[in-house]
Amino acid sequence: MSEHAADPATESFVAHRNLLFTVAYEMLGSAADAEDVLQETWLRWAEVDLDQVADPRAYLVRITTRQALNRLRTMKRRRESYVGQWLPEPMLTAPDVAEDVELAESLSMAMMLVLERLAPTERAVFVLREVFDVGYDEIAESVGKSPAAVRQIAHRARKHVEARRPRTVASPREARAAVESFRRALETGDPQELLDVLAPDVVLVSDGGGVKQAALRPIVGADKVTRFYLGSIRKTGAAVTSDPAVVNGRPSLLVRVDGEVDGVLAVRVEEGRIAGLFYVRNPEKLTRVRSETPLTLR
Repeated sequence: MSEHAADPATESFVAHRNLLFTVAYEMLGSAADAEDVLQETWLRWAEVDLDQVADPRAYLVRITTRQALNRLRTMKRRRESYVGQWLPEPMLTAPDVAEDVELAESLSMAMMLVLERLAPTERAVFVLREVFDVGYDEIAESVGKSPAAVRQIAHRARKHVEARRPRTVASPREARAAVESFRRALETGDPQELLDVLAPDVVLVSDGGGVKQAALRPIVGADKVTRFYLGSIRKTGAAVTSDPAVVNGRPSLLVRVDGEVDGVLAVRVEEGRIAGLFYVRNPEKLTRVRSETPLTLR
């Protein structure tokens, strides 16, 4: 597409690409699928008569939403046979994303899991309305519903999300401090240091996709989570290290085994302690992270 920089269709698509990717990613929880949706969006956009398009941004969002909805319905069926716990594909984000509280929360692993509980159309409406402040008429065009129906769907989706979203949102500084304390505790292997940084009712969800070892069910409680982590590290018999990173808008850790990225550990922080841990080890979900990560960050 770079060869046609002067082409109006290309210019419009490139100008809105980041927005379209984020819309697709928040609907699908998969960067790889979001990229496929963008490719499908481009193919359809390239065939549009631009003289008939009053608002390119709205038109592109509409195409992206429809393609993402089609894919989401297929993915819902596929995830029913997923081995173990399913987590969104982690995505490295720029450090300044964490400073945008609303965007960071919408991208967080915790919120993405909340969105997973919504029906496909509910998720599309919620993302477009609550995250990107798209008007009801425009959303109606995107999901094939009347504006009145979209308002009802938005109200229902908002109620579902509010009932399940994290109780509090830690500041970036508070989250970084908790993640750094957790990283140091992992490196020292001191159980008490881990217990000090973990909330008593912390929940660990790990995703190996049936390929890498992971807990098939959530692990609840600081004692159990501490034993799980320290036991896993000892079993590897390898050098396990971790590097700070910003993943899905939140301070997180890249976990390395013998220098190679083995997983992404995202966290949810409440009142200065870690209340949620989301550990992605499924190799298929780490392709993008590995391609964007240098061999060493230190």
